[in-house]
Amino acid sequence: MTESSKYVTYFRVSTEKQGNSGLGLDAQMASVSQFVNSRGGVVLDSVTEVESGKRADRPQLSNALRKCSLTGAVLVIAKLDRLSRDIAFIANLQKSKVDFICCDMPDANTLTIGMMAVLAQYERELISERTKAGLKAAKIKGIKLGNPTLHLVRNTNTSRATAVRSQKAQTRNKQLLETILEIERGNNSTMTLDEIACALNETGCRTARGYEFTKTQVSRIKALQNITD
Repeated sequence: MTESSKYVTYFRVSTEKQGNSGLGLDAQMASVSQFVNSRGGVVLDSVTEVESGKRADRPQLSNALRKCSLTGAVLVIAKLDRLSRDIAFIANLQKSKVDFICCDMPDANTLTIGMMAVLAQYERELISERTKAGLKAAKIKGIKLGNPTLHLVRNTNTSRATAVRSQKAQTRNKQLLETILEIERGNNSTMTLDEIACALNETGCRTARGYEFTKTQVSRIKALQNITD
């Protein structure tokens, strides 16, 4: 396997809701999968970041960059327009000296996205100033600001939606418990929580938020066994 055929894929969505629903994430994954297959490459690892664009820390990005540095793999992202405006992404990428490829703009480089980040930051500042000026002008004119139907939103009954989410979580946890039991039976020995977590991660399983499993999460899932027995 040559270095150019090894890839680490990185996906990012802005909210937990997008991460759970796959909104935006499925398209990113499809684009990256098509690119890697066209190159005859192998994905060594795949990470998903569920972070707001306002957050400066990118723990999953740091993990992906570290993996690339240790293995000589190339970092692959699906869409440059999602990350080029992310100052934290640019800073981490430039510091790491890791090679990267954007599926929607393969010829992009750190200079390209650096310039885009500067322009995007300037645009955000202009939007902020225009918004403040508009609110100030509206207040002077006596216009009442805020959502006039906010009280209706606050009084909405969300119990049904909560119940649906709870049911989905229970179903997912039962499936994970079955997978864990299969892993333990396949090893014919007592496994530690860390070993089970590693085995889950190696099979490609991820948490509902897209992260790798830890022994704490495994312990919580295994606790269901006592409830169902």
